[in-house]
Amino acid sequence: MTIEATANAPAVPDAATTRPVIHPLWVRVTHWINALAMLIMIGSGWQIYDAAPLFGFEFPTQIALGNWLAGALLWHFAAMWLLVINGVVYLVLGIATGRFRRKLFPIRPSEVVRDLFAALRGKLSHDDLTVYNAVQKLLYVGILLTGVVIVLSGLSIWKPVQFQSLTSFFGGYNTARYVHFGAMTAIVTFLVVHVALAILVPKSLRAMIIGR
Repeated sequence: MTIEATANAPAVPDAATTRPVIHPLWVRVTHWINALAMLIMIGSGWQIYDAAPLFGFEFPTQIALGNWLAGALLWHFAAMWLLVINGVVYLVLGIATGRFRRKLFPIRPSEVVRDLFAALRGKLSHDDLTVYNAVQKLLYVGILLTGVVIVLSGLSIWKPVQFQSLTSFFGGYNTARYVHFGAMTAIVTFLVVHVALAILVPKSLRAMIIGR
Protein backbone atom coordinates (compact mmCIF):
# COMPACT_ATOMS: atom_id res chain seq x y z
CA MET A 1 0.00 0.00 0.00
CA THR A 2 1.37 3.41 -0.92
CA ILE A 3 1.77 6.32 1.47
CA GLU A 4 -0.94 8.23 -0.44
CA ALA A 5 -3.38 5.35 -0.18
CA THR A 6 -2.71 5.04 3.53
CA ALA A 7 -3.33 8.74 4.06
CA ASN A 8 -6.63 8.60 2.18
CA ALA A 9 -7.88 5.48 4.00
CA PRO A 10 -10.98 6.11 6.14
CA ALA A 11 -10.29 6.43 9.83
CA VAL A 12 -11.40 3.50 11.96
CA PRO A 13 -13.95 4.81 14.47
CA ASP A 14 -13.01 4.49 18.10
CA ALA A 15 -15.05 1.77 19.84
CA ALA A 16 -15.92 4.14 22.67
CA THR A 17 -17.43 6.72 20.32
CA THR A 18 -19.58 4.16 18.51
CA ARG A 19 -21.35 3.03 21.66
CA PRO A 20 -24.82 4.55 22.05
CA VAL A 21 -25.25 7.46 24.43
CA ILE A 22 -27.32 6.07 27.28
CA HIS A 23 -27.45 9.14 29.51
CA PRO A 24 -27.00 12.62 27.99
CA LEU A 25 -25.01 15.21 29.92
CA TRP A 26 -28.03 16.90 31.50
CA VAL A 27 -29.22 13.56 32.93
CA ARG A 28 -25.82 12.83 34.46
CA VAL A 29 -25.40 16.31 35.95
CA THR A 30 -28.88 16.42 37.49
CA HIS A 31 -28.50 12.81 38.72
CA TRP A 32 -25.35 13.54 40.73
CA ILE A 33 -26.62 16.88 42.04
CA ASN A 34 -29.79 15.13 43.14
CA ALA A 35 -27.76 12.38 44.85
CA LEU A 36 -25.78 14.98 46.83
CA ALA A 37 -28.87 16.98 47.79
CA MET A 38 -30.77 13.86 48.80
CA LEU A 39 -27.97 12.57 51.03
CA ILE A 40 -27.76 15.94 52.79
CA MET A 41 -31.53 16.05 53.26
CA ILE A 42 -31.70 12.51 54.60
CA GLY A 43 -28.86 13.02 57.07
CA SER A 44 -30.16 16.37 58.32
CA GLY A 45 -33.72 15.01 58.33
CA TRP A 46 -32.67 12.26 60.71
CA GLN A 47 -31.22 14.88 63.06
CA ILE A 48 -34.46 16.88 62.88
CA TYR A 49 -36.46 13.70 63.55
CA ASP A 50 -34.38 13.00 66.69
CA ALA A 51 -35.53 16.34 68.15
CA ALA A 52 -39.15 15.07 68.18
CA PRO A 53 -39.25 11.33 67.31
CA LEU A 54 -42.42 9.90 65.78
CA PHE A 55 -41.60 6.37 66.85
CA GLY A 56 -39.77 4.64 69.68
CA PHE A 57 -36.30 5.02 68.21
CA GLU A 58 -33.79 7.67 67.25
CA PHE A 59 -31.15 7.76 64.53
CA PRO A 60 -27.52 7.51 65.72
CA THR A 61 -25.73 10.85 65.73
CA GLN A 62 -22.92 9.26 63.68
CA ILE A 63 -25.18 9.07 60.61
CA ALA A 64 -27.16 12.26 61.26
CA LEU A 65 -26.09 15.65 59.95
CA GLY A 66 -26.09 18.98 61.77
CA ASN A 67 -25.10 17.98 65.35
CA TRP A 68 -28.20 19.70 66.75
CA LEU A 69 -31.63 20.86 65.62
CA ALA A 70 -30.69 24.36 64.40
CA GLY A 71 -27.68 23.07 62.47
CA ALA A 72 -29.74 20.30 60.91
CA LEU A 73 -32.42 22.77 59.81
CA LEU A 74 -29.82 24.94 58.08
CA TRP A 75 -28.48 21.94 56.15
CA HIS A 76 -32.01 20.72 55.39
CA PHE A 77 -33.27 24.01 53.96
CA ALA A 78 -30.12 24.59 51.92
CA ALA A 79 -30.37 21.12 50.36
CA MET A 80 -34.11 21.56 49.89
CA TRP A 81 -33.64 24.45 47.47
CA LEU A 82 -30.91 22.57 45.62
CA LEU A 83 -33.17 19.52 45.35
CA VAL A 84 -36.23 21.47 44.21
CA ILE A 85 -34.41 23.57 41.58
CA ASN A 86 -32.49 20.57 40.27
CA GLY A 87 -35.65 18.47 40.29
CA VAL A 88 -37.59 21.06 38.29
CA VAL A 89 -34.79 21.21 35.70
CA TYR A 90 -34.78 17.41 35.48
CA LEU A 91 -38.55 17.16 35.11
CA VAL A 92 -38.78 19.93 32.51
CA LEU A 93 -35.97 18.48 30.38
CA GLY A 94 -37.28 14.95 30.81
CA ILE A 95 -40.67 15.98 29.47
CA ALA A 96 -39.44 18.43 26.84
CA THR A 97 -36.93 16.01 25.30
CA GLY A 98 -39.41 13.12 25.37
CA ARG A 99 -37.01 11.03 27.49
CA PHE A 100 -39.66 10.20 30.08
CA ARG A 101 -42.09 9.07 27.40
CA ARG A 102 -39.49 6.90 25.65
CA LYS A 103 -37.84 5.45 28.74
CA LEU A 104 -40.64 5.09 31.30
CA PHE A 105 -43.79 4.33 29.34
CA PRO A 106 -45.80 2.29 28.78
CA ILE A 107 -45.84 0.28 32.02
CA ARG A 108 -47.77 -2.95 31.54
CA PRO A 109 -48.72 -4.99 34.66
CA SER A 110 -48.04 -8.29 32.90
CA GLU A 111 -44.51 -7.15 32.02
CA VAL A 112 -43.90 -5.95 35.58
CA VAL A 113 -44.87 -9.36 36.96
CA ARG A 114 -42.73 -11.15 34.35
CA ASP A 115 -39.64 -9.03 34.99
CA LEU A 116 -40.11 -9.15 38.76
CA PHE A 117 -40.09 -12.95 38.79
CA ALA A 118 -37.10 -12.94 36.44
CA ALA A 119 -35.27 -10.59 38.82
CA LEU A 120 -36.06 -12.77 41.83
CA ARG A 121 -34.61 -15.76 39.99
CA GLY A 122 -31.52 -13.77 38.97
CA LYS A 123 -32.40 -14.13 35.29
CA LEU A 124 -33.20 -10.52 34.45
CA SER A 125 -30.96 -9.39 31.61
CA HIS A 126 -29.02 -6.11 31.78
CA ASP A 127 -27.32 -6.45 28.40
CA ASP A 128 -29.01 -3.42 26.83
CA LEU A 129 -28.79 -0.45 29.20
CA THR A 130 -30.61 1.80 26.72
CA VAL A 131 -33.89 0.03 27.55
CA TYR A 132 -35.45 -0.07 31.01
CA ASN A 133 -37.23 -3.23 32.05
CA ALA A 134 -40.76 -3.00 33.41
CA VAL A 135 -39.65 -3.12 37.06
CA GLN A 136 -37.22 -0.26 36.49
CA LYS A 137 -39.94 1.80 34.81
CA LEU A 138 -42.30 1.25 37.74
CA LEU A 139 -39.63 2.08 40.33
CA TYR A 140 -38.45 5.23 38.52
CA VAL A 141 -41.97 6.57 38.08
CA GLY A 142 -42.70 5.69 41.71
CA ILE A 143 -39.62 7.51 43.00
CA LEU A 144 -40.47 10.60 40.94
CA LEU A 145 -43.94 10.68 42.51
CA THR A 146 -42.42 10.05 45.95
CA GLY A 147 -40.14 13.03 45.38
CA VAL A 148 -43.17 15.23 44.75
CA VAL A 149 -44.86 13.92 47.91
CA ILE A 150 -41.82 14.50 50.12
CA VAL A 151 -41.41 18.07 48.87
CA LEU A 152 -45.08 18.95 49.33
CA SER A 153 -45.33 17.29 52.74
CA GLY A 154 -42.11 19.04 53.75
CA LEU A 155 -43.57 22.41 52.78
CA SER A 156 -46.69 21.69 54.82
CA ILE A 157 -44.50 20.93 57.86
CA TRP A 158 -42.19 23.90 57.32
CA LYS A 159 -44.95 26.50 56.86
CA PRO A 160 -48.19 24.98 58.20
CA VAL A 161 -49.89 28.38 58.48
CA GLN A 162 -48.78 29.81 55.13
CA PHE A 163 -49.55 26.50 53.40
CA GLN A 164 -52.55 25.59 55.53
CA SER A 165 -54.51 24.23 52.57
CA LEU A 166 -51.62 21.94 51.71
CA THR A 167 -51.24 20.92 55.36
CA SER A 168 -54.96 20.15 55.52
CA PHE A 169 -54.64 18.05 52.36
CA PHE A 170 -52.18 15.82 54.21
CA GLY A 171 -54.53 15.56 57.18
CA GLY A 172 -52.91 18.15 59.41
CA TYR A 173 -49.42 18.89 60.70
CA ASN A 174 -48.89 15.65 62.62
CA THR A 175 -50.14 13.44 59.80
CA ALA A 176 -47.95 15.35 57.34
CA ARG A 177 -44.94 14.40 59.48
CA TYR A 178 -45.82 10.72 59.13
CA VAL A 179 -46.29 11.14 55.37
CA HIS A 180 -42.92 12.89 55.16
CA PHE A 181 -41.25 10.12 57.15
CA GLY A 182 -42.87 7.46 54.98
CA ALA A 183 -41.69 9.15 51.80
CA MET A 184 -38.18 9.41 53.24
CA THR A 185 -38.23 5.71 54.07
CA ALA A 186 -39.30 4.88 50.51
CA ILE A 187 -36.49 7.00 49.08
CA VAL A 188 -33.86 5.45 51.36
CA THR A 189 -35.08 1.98 50.37
CA PHE A 190 -34.87 2.93 46.71
CA LEU A 191 -31.34 4.28 47.17
CA VAL A 192 -30.18 1.07 48.85
CA VAL A 193 -31.57 -1.04 45.99
CA HIS A 194 -30.25 1.43 43.41
CA VAL A 195 -26.70 1.37 44.80
CA ALA A 196 -26.77 -2.43 45.18
CA LEU A 197 -27.76 -2.86 41.54
CA ALA A 198 -25.06 -0.40 40.44
CA ILE A 199 -22.51 -2.58 42.25
CA LEU A 200 -23.90 -5.76 40.71
CA VAL A 201 -24.04 -4.19 37.23
CA PRO A 202 -21.00 -1.85 37.23
CA LYS A 203 -21.46 -0.85 33.58
CA SER A 204 -24.64 0.97 34.62
CA LEU A 205 -22.57 3.12 36.99
CA ARG A 206 -20.00 3.76 34.26
CA ALA A 207 -22.78 4.87 31.94
CA MET A 208 -24.01 7.38 34.51
CA ILE A 209 -20.49 8.81 34.72
CA ILE A 210 -19.34 8.93 31.09
CA GLY A 211 -22.73 8.62 29.38
CA ARG A 212 -21.91 5.56 27.29
